[in-house]
Amino acid sequence: MDYFLICLVAFLGSGLTLFSGFGLGTLLVPVFGLFFPIEMAILLTAIVHFLNNIFKLFLLGQKANKQALLAFGIPAIVFAFVGAYLLSFLNSIPPIGSYTLGSHTFTLLPIKLCIGLILLFFALFEIIPSWSQLTFDKKYLPLGGVLSGFFGGLSGMQGALRAAFLIRAGLTKESYIGTGVVIACLIDLSRMGVYAQNWSQNSENIAYPLVICATLSAFLGAFIGNRLLEKVTLKSIQLLVALLLMVFAVLLGLGIL
Repeated sequence: MDYFLICLVAFLGSGLTLFSGFGLGTLLVPVFGLFFPIEMAILLTAIVHFLNNIFKLFLLGQKANKQALLAFGIPAIVFAFVGAYLLSFLNSIPPIGSYTLGSHTFTLLPIKLCIGLILLFFALFEIIPSWSQLTFDKKYLPLGGVLSGFFGGLSGMQGALRAAFLIRAGLTKESYIGTGVVIACLIDLSRMGVYAQNWSQNSENIAYPLVICATLSAFLGAFIGNRLLEKVTLKSIQLLVALLLMVFAVLLGLGIL
């Protein structure tokens, strides 16, 4: 059951993430968490996420927009470290409340509410007709990288914030996906450096056959998604991103993510 569920989520999440630019990690962590301690679930997800991004890099990395990559990616990576550094300070801010559903207690954190509102704001660009034709000039990409990296470092939601900015940057669908893939790989490289010690300490406990199966499932999802890319319009990708941003925003605000 664990193999089937994890591989299914990896397959579907990878195909979905190819177009949206985010979602695989958020889907895999709770599923791995059903069968492993949460710290191990995060590590296993990071391994699958990293290997899948390397695979997507070979598929689509050449389509990245170099101007957007440099203007957005460099500030995002730098400020991801800044956000992560400030995380401990902001986590000291008392929660504004909590609630219980069944046997689970969820905490409402100010930082996650703030990020949720930001995601909702960007989702509205696709919902409100008068906003839907707006794009961000490429000169604002560094600002998008700063905000995406900073809040991503704080919350781990860097992919959603990256997608929120890049989808409005006037890129083609191929450039949007390729640029996001390259940036995600660079961020995963820095993140895996942090996880390396945890990996070595827990190497005997890692379920390598399960990781391999989940990774191959993610590869298959990305491969099929890439084959469907020509049939997908940029507008459909924008609407998918808007829908997922709203879902993520609500789940963040409710303290579920």
